[in-house]
Amino acid sequence: MRYIGYLFICLLWLFQATELFAVSNDKKPILIICSYNPAAHQTSVTISDYMEEYSKLGGKRDIVIENMNCKSFSEAPLWSGMMTQILSKYQGEKHPAQIILLGQEAWAAYLSQRDSIQVKVPVMCSLASSNIVILPKDTVAGLDTWMPESVDLFADQMDIPELKSGFINQYNIEDNVRMIKAFYPNTEHIAFISDNTYGGVTMQALVRKEMKKFPELDLILMDGRRHTIYTIVEELRHLPENTVIMVGTWRVDMNEGYFMRNATYAMMEATPTIPAFTPSSVSLGYWAIGGVLPDYRKLGKDMALSSVQIDQYPEDDRQHLSVIGCKAVLDSRKVKEWSLNPQVLPFDVQIINQSVSFYQQYTYQIWSACALFVILVLGLCISLFYYFRTKRLRDELLKSEKDLRVAKDRAEESNRLKSAFLANMSHEIRTPLNSIVGFSDVLAVGGSTEEEQQTYYQIIKTNSDLLLRLINDILDLSRLEANRVTLTWEECDVVQVCRQVVASVSVSRQSGNQFLFASDYESFDMVTDIQRMQQVIINLMSNADKFTKKGKITLEFSVNKATGMAVFSVTDTGCGIPKEKQKLVFERFEKLNEYAQGTGLGLSICKLIVHKWKGDIWIDSEYTGGARFMFSHPLKIEKE
Repeated sequence: MRYIGYLFICLLWLFQATELFAVSNDKKPILIICSYNPAAHQTSVTISDYMEEYSKLGGKRDIVIENMNCKSFSEAPLWSGMMTQILSKYQGEKHPAQIILLGQEAWAAYLSQRDSIQVKVPVMCSLASSNIVILPKDTVAGLDTWMPESVDLFADQMDIPELKSGFINQYNIEDNVRMIKAFYPNTEHIAFISDNTYGGVTMQALVRKEMKKFPELDLILMDGRRHTIYTIVEELRHLPENTVIMVGTWRVDMNEGYFMRNATYAMMEATPTIPAFTPSSVSLGYWAIGGVLPDYRKLGKDMALSSVQIDQYPEDDRQHLSVIGCKAVLDSRKVKEWSLNPQVLPFDVQIINQSVSFYQQYTYQIWSACALFVILVLGLCISLFYYFRTKRLRDELLKSEKDLRVAKDRAEESNRLKSAFLANMSHEIRTPLNSIVGFSDVLAVGGSTEEEQQTYYQIIKTNSDLLLRLINDILDLSRLEANRVTLTWEECDVVQVCRQVVASVSVSRQSGNQFLFASDYESFDMVTDIQRMQQVIINLMSNADKFTKKGKITLEFSVNKATGMAVFSVTDTGCGIPKEKQKLVFERFEKLNEYAQGTGLGLSICKLIVHKWKGDIWIDSEYTGGARFMFSHPLKIEKE
């Protein structure tokens, strides 16, 4: 049993190896028969796409290309023989696995002699039409006037069992005529242009067949088999009225000369007032207004897929034909030129060569420019942000530096003022203290007469008053500078207050000076801090009394309604103040006479009090009879 099992495995392996060997040795090629030289653009692109896609899909067969090199229709009787000659190379064991027919001529030549082919292999057709004419088997006399009947591959139910796949164009002449009549209902003649090729003859046969459906229209045939390009151009110039041109095909004229676009340009220039349409895309985009034509596309990749499927399923007898339908097309520039309305057509239409807007034409450039602009704007914004941020930081740094310098100057000034304050205070306090201590010691020792004791007592009292006044001035000054003084507002008769102050100073000073008051007002009511106003007036009058000997000291009161201020002045007839020192008298501890009694703080206190009630204080520099101090007081007080 073991040997039988081994034998079965060996036989199975041998069977599989034999099958693989048979498949791998199937070297039958795929035969492509071209109507034209494979270097022709459409044929070349189709073959190139086919071979590339066939290789990608895993196709392993060799591909052999044969060329019939068909030119004009004058050679049509020879094409069947050429096809027979090509196929004879691949009879017997050399027969191909598939035959691909590219072009109308190869397709027609194959159909004309397929009954004589001994070996039937799968056939695929491409770049062919469903409408054909059967080629004559022998040379036909008057081939240029031969009018064959159009045969439809589907409508006439041609039996071609070996046709396994195909990509077949269909032409719709009827819809082309309907388009012409929709745009030009007065049309009476249709001039159809066809060339001296099998495609031209085939399309002409189809046009003749389809035009029977429109008996009201006269068909004018402009056949390239009987005309040169020059004679056709001449005939186009003499077409009757109400004629529309239908351009079929044009490559070869009766002299077998090849004319491509330059020929249709010549035709177009000969008929500038006659509209032209096309069922085959010839002249579309520069001459033809439009037409109903096959939806042409590249077929190479689809052909490769069909070849692979035929290889995989050789026993499949079904036909896989792909019919390329038609679409209605209009050239937007020609529609505008001829002032046509596409809405009149009874079917949908595709508009080509539409003029695009500036945005559509330069979309990429516009978006690129916008993106660049946005980037530049963002870059500018970022740059400005950092510029202003840096500038702000620099300004803050400079301000901080300036503030530091100011603070440093203030600190140095404060230190200087502190030193000056201590020096002045030590001097000012020491003087009355020495007198008080000295004469107190003298009184304590005793031995003095009563009169002397009274003198010592008076000296002690005077210096005690001076020391007390010094302490009070220092306290007032510090409280005013610290803004710890709150003014108490009340309404009073300021004239009466001034008289009382003058009387009080006159009694208290007893210096021999005459104290006077002058004003144009008998009474004047205003709101003020009575105590602080009296303090300012008393300080000014006491100061004037110290520098006046047996003179006059006058307090004056007036009102300046233009500025809204009450103005007070204290005028003396004393020694006066030099102009160079007038700005210094309001500084602390500033004394014009170092030997004069006083602290040097009175005028500084007056200045702070006057500024407290939003007034001003100054020296009248124009007065030369002594010194005149002036200060102002608002008539209307803004209470804090």
